[in-house]
Amino acid sequence: MKKILLLCAALLLCGAAAARERGVHRVVSCNIRVALPQDEESGNGWLVRKELCREVMKRRKADIYCLQEVTVGQYEDMCRMFPHYFVFGYSGPEMDAMPDREYHGIAKNLVMFSKKRYEMTGAGVYWLSETPLIGGSEAWGTARARHVSWVRLRDRRTGREFRVLSVHLDHISQEARLAQVRVVLDETGQYPGNIPQVLVGDFNSKPSNPVAKALTDAGWTDAFIQSNGGDTHENSFHQFKGGAYRPKKGKPGRIDFIYLKGDGLRARASELVKDCIGGKYPSDHYFLEADVVMK
Repeated sequence: MKKILLLCAALLLCGAAAARERGVHRVVSCNIRVALPQDEESGNGWLVRKELCREVMKRRKADIYCLQEVTVGQYEDMCRMFPHYFVFGYSGPEMDAMPDREYHGIAKNLVMFSKKRYEMTGAGVYWLSETPLIGGSEAWGTARARHVSWVRLRDRRTGREFRVLSVHLDHISQEARLAQVRVVLDETGQYPGNIPQVLVGDFNSKPSNPVAKALTDAGWTDAFIQSNGGDTHENSFHQFKGGAYRPKKGKPGRIDFIYLKGDGLRARASELVKDCIGGKYPSDHYFLEADVVMK
């Protein structure tokens, strides 16, 4: 009976994504928090949270999930938990050189997409440094190596091609964040407007930060602000505390974003995903969802 119920749930998940309106794509950004021993001690370890992640993510019935802070065990769990999605972005020379498979300060940004809805026509990874083709490279005083994983997808329903990029900017240095986002702008700027692009991730900076201004000046639109008519000044990072979290410095603010650029691309809805199960949250970040229309 349990197997039958699981099969029905999987079919419903696929069916919901397939039934979504033509030209509408649900994208969810998920900073899932790296698997760390200290989290196990506090009761928020990955062994507890992975089932929460699966449940909360599946509730969203997304076409595309972009994940940040993914270690090898978490990558393997995602492949197992989401068999109807292609999971891109873990493998690379910087990880092949580390046979013990530990964290090493390198957590990956993944793009997961529905295999039924999309065909992948291109993909790649580049590093947010002065040597973007060198795996694990760092620059500008960044606390650790940062990178972008990207895929180019063809919608099987419409034939429309577009790019999705998963990113995680530095959490310490403002200089590094600004330099890193300039690398992203240089790379994405080579594509014409008829190739829509969706930039998703944890920017470790609020909508008032110059990082956001650099993006909007380059023609990117914040999906949350576009669909809600403004920013609600809510936290997206919450330290596993949910609504009880109070930031130590300054005003609260969202640090997770879904940005859009390209012809005929707009967000018709976007929200922070605040689900918890049994008082536990799947991550120390709320996930962020947007329904993106491509005309």
